[in-house]
Amino acid sequence: MRDILLDTHVWIWASLDDRTSLSPRAVRVIKEAKRKWVSAISCWELAKLVERKRIGFSIPVLHWITRSFNEMDISIADLSPEIAVESTQLKGFHKDPADQIIVATSRVLGVPLLTSDRRILDFPDVETVW
Repeated sequence: MRDILLDTHVWIWASLDDRTSLSPRAVRVIKEAKRKWVSAISCWELAKLVERKRIGFSIPVLHWITRSFNEMDISIADLSPEIAVESTQLKGFHKDPADQIIVATSRVLGVPLLTSDRRILDFPDVETVW
């Protein structure tokens, strides 16, 4: 299998081994991926979820992120100038900046985005898997 970019929620679910939230195909794709990527903006999104008490961990969020990356063998996709610019050129895409950056990251890396987000799945200009 080729590389895959995990959307924020998919990364969290996979890290927590939440197979009830992941589709059977998603579980298989994660397992078979040559390389798994997470956008740097997903770390910010997760930290904001913790800040707003929408999710909680028994360890500090940065420790959780580091452990997740190590345990799942995830590579971080930094926010490059190319991704930043690409995120502003997604014609017809919704206005959530984190989603814009994640979609742009998928496009710039040339890897499919694993997501259950209907707004992203319905966007024709990014390759998605669910």
